Amino acid sequence: MKATVGDRLLVHANAVGERDRTGVITEVMGPDGTPPFMVEFDDGHTVLVFPGPDALVVHK
Repeated sequence: MKATVGDRLLVHANAVGERDRTGVITEVMGPDGTPPFMVEFDDGHTVLVFPGPDALVVHK
């Protein structure tokens, strides 16, 4: 998984009744665009993310 600043990260919900989470990648910390990513989610929280198989990068 590779990303650049400004791409969006979509994390699919892993339980029934939960919503998917989306946010903007504000920093790429791995070499050559690889994780971890600093993500500002649409709810306003900014967190360090090590994306799993339930995540997808949507390139800008």
